[in-house]
Amino acid sequence: APDRLWVADLTYVKTHTDWVYVAFIIDVYSRFIVGWQASRSLRSDLAIDALEMAIDLRSPAPGLLHHSDRGVQYAAHAFQGLLEQHGIECSMSRKGDCWDNAVAESFFSTLKAELVHRNDYVSRGQARASVFEYIEGFYNGRRRHSALGYVSPVEHETAAARHGDAVAARRGAA
Repeated sequence: APDRLWVADLTYVKTHTDWVYVAFIIDVYSRFIVGWQASRSLRSDLAIDALEMAIDLRSPAPGLLHHSDRGVQYAAHAFQGLLEQHGIECSMSRKGDCWDNAVAESFFSTLKAELVHRNDYVSRGQARASVFEYIEGFYNGRRRHSALGYVSPVEHETAAARHGDAVAARRGAA
């Protein structure tokens, strides 16, 4: 079901002068990017801002499981406090085991292959705008996923909501 398991990680995007660091959170149910943030710094604020975006967008019920690697951004007291404040359970990968976060790693691969490696970013602003356009304009709404029966994250969630409404209507008619 939506908002039961989120996975998070961060990656780097090279520009002519430096790097842009991108943190993101994916709802495993639909592969929807529920939160993301880009920054010139790897400080814990990067992960916190992505988490705050996800919480604002989805208002998850207590008990949601948030999985990440053991990076300092996710182990930071402020990040852990935000999870606790919203009743979100923390899960972290085993030390040195990237397979624990395979959904996030798969998104990295997709982002890099379909966007980052096809562009030559002059500035951080250009890279950030490109990532924004990819996630908000393409990935969530139009990119099809084999794990979802070749529909986009938005289509998957919309179909699930319609199905849930139909089930509730049938229960109400009984």
